[in-house]
Amino acid sequence: MKKQKNRWFILAASIITNLALGAGYAWSVFQTALLEVNTGWTLSETSLAFSISFAMVPVGMIICGPIVDKHGRKKVVLVAGILFGLGMFLTGFASSIIMLYLTYGIILGLGIGAGYGTATALTLKWFPDKKGLAGGLTAAGFGSGAIILAPIATRMIESVGVNTTFKILGIVLLVVICGASFMMENPPVNVPLAGEATQTGKNYKEMLKEPNFWILWAVYAFVATSGMMVIGHAANLASYYSLGTGAIIVMVVGLANTLGRIFWGSVSDKLGRYKTVMMMFVVSGTGPMLLNFTTTLGKFAGILGLIFIALSFGGFLGSFPGITAEKWGASKSASNYGWMFTAYGIAAIFGPSLASSIRESTGSYSMALVISAGMAVIGATMILWYMKRLEKNYEYATKG
Repeated sequence: MKKQKNRWFILAASIITNLALGAGYAWSVFQTALLEVNTGWTLSETSLAFSISFAMVPVGMIICGPIVDKHGRKKVVLVAGILFGLGMFLTGFASSIIMLYLTYGIILGLGIGAGYGTATALTLKWFPDKKGLAGGLTAAGFGSGAIILAPIATRMIESVGVNTTFKILGIVLLVVICGASFMMENPPVNVPLAGEATQTGKNYKEMLKEPNFWILWAVYAFVATSGMMVIGHAANLASYYSLGTGAIIVMVVGLANTLGRIFWGSVSDKLGRYKTVMMMFVVSGTGPMLLNFTTTLGKFAGILGLIFIALSFGGFLGSFPGITAEKWGASKSASNYGWMFTAYGIAAIFGPSLASSIRESTGSYSMALVISAGMAVIGATMILWYMKRLEKNYEYATKG
């Protein structure tokens, strides 16, 4: 392996890339402004732009994964920066919902997928000994985008309007991501640690044939849907439950999302991935119920509920890259995690849209929060089942 300082330098470049891409999580701030300017648009219609954007993330990862695994990262991240910046810039000209879906949804979303997948795979290859921490730090950069961009975007919107804000941020973030792409560098071949998959690993075709993949995929889908139902409506939930201004709540959620990726990723390196996942499910199931009973329990309980949801949501995003790499090999992680991340893409479409539909049909977010908590219970049950399967397979292998 190259000198120690080199891999931390590469990690910094990956974090910067994801930090810029994480601007997508500040959507609820943009959404509020868009609804004020475009009075004919509805909450459900604009929420779909956010859903499409994050549904495109696994698509971008799957398309770029094989390229990354074979030919490296600089060009892929460069293209990611162009797509992301261009998508945000063109959103400033969106005069119809369809154009919004094309610019912020498809173009920007593909940029996120190409850049996020590449940066994540890169760190896992450089840190075979600290997959949870490295994956968590990289994912934390992605979650931090909302912390930094939410207040900046809010002030810019108040000053120059939402359309001009999209244009300015598009140019700035394009430059940042493309600049970081020139820092990307492949590591030397890693020697696999004891107990982990070989460096060659399994490709996505082999992985998709395994029942264990689909169990983990379903677990990921449930927790991501639960989290996206809340993350995509943070500013609206803040207003509905009188928790504070939308921008501040988006920042709080973004901070919890970020810290969750680092904290839980580090914990998973010490306690094991699946025990950590179970702990996160307890936290993520408690959050929606605290938020749902804000009127009875008080404002602090509601804010704490949002923090719990975001903390665990970030933890899952920080842990699953490591789970995928350990189970099926780090050398194919760019491609393999892209397929695992399709669970997140489906959640991005289903979660925010479901919350919007419930809010518009019932006038309340209560049922959406109950469903979110229920998904956490289902996910926890499935991961317990998965852990028992692993124990049985281990016992069978040792006896055989």
